[in-house]
Amino acid sequence: MKKKNKNLFIANLTNKQPTKDITLDDKKNKLPLSTSKIKRIVDIGNGVKFGEKNIPIIAGPNGVENYNLMVEVAKILVKNKIKIIRGHAYKPLTFPYRSKQYNETQNVGMDIMDDIKKSFRLKVVTEITEIQYLDRVCRTADILQIGSRNMQNLELLREVALTKKPIILKRHFGASLRDLLGAAEHILVENNNNLIFCERGVSIPHTHRDTSRFALDIQAIPALKEISNYPVISDPSHASFWAPWVPSLTLASIAAGCDGLIIEIHKNPKKSAVDPLQPLNFKQFSKLIKQSRKVSKAINRSI
Repeated sequence: MKKKNKNLFIANLTNKQPTKDITLDDKKNKLPLSTSKIKRIVDIGNGVKFGEKNIPIIAGPNGVENYNLMVEVAKILVKNKIKIIRGHAYKPLTFPYRSKQYNETQNVGMDIMDDIKKSFRLKVVTEITEIQYLDRVCRTADILQIGSRNMQNLELLREVALTKKPIILKRHFGASLRDLLGAAEHILVENNNNLIFCERGVSIPHTHRDTSRFALDIQAIPALKEISNYPVISDPSHASFWAPWVPSLTLASIAAGCDGLIIEIHKNPKKSAVDPLQPLNFKQFSKLIKQSRKVSKAINRSI
């Protein structure tokens, strides 16, 4: 290869981006904060940090159905030395129709989570769906979750960012990484660097099972970590919509380098008010935590 052509080839390799739709101009002018080289650690207290060697686990049911369920969930988390509980009190569904067992607990649900937090000394993750609920949610939640449907709800992103609380930003199932980073930029421009990306599956023609709506994009984990220095976590439960696949996808996410996991659990998954096909029961969850600790140890990390 001639020297001139060789230099051109090397220059092209140097300018090549880790994701095909993100350009050098994007990094400089549109995504300067989300693609910054500064390593970001998100510290939520109680010894829990996202972006370091340890891989925090967030676990719980999809919805805060009732007090007794949340107590049972909290007990199994403490038993497995898990420090973050999740449960959504404001829970919009894909369709407007509700089953008889579904009850959006809203403020009552947040009161339940507040009590669980104090009684078991757990950190709380819950989804914020509308600005009108923000004040009540912030009184209890340690991490605010932006669901995939609200990923580009820019006014909501701004108001949530202004709280300065840690934020989990879930990638929409039809969004590119460029779209996700663009949404993140709306948070970061408000001087809130407590950002955690979440990969929760994408919509593709083949999901391998009739009930699976999405496929977990494992490749997005290293791709995001290559272009951004913010923590990246994985949600294998929502991605697969099928509990038997959650353990494999969890272990694969750890091996791929994720900085945390959201795992849906329920005392009796078949009676779950929302998405009964995807939660693990308590026994399955405890087994998965043991397996996850082994895999994390193999890559010099811990749970």
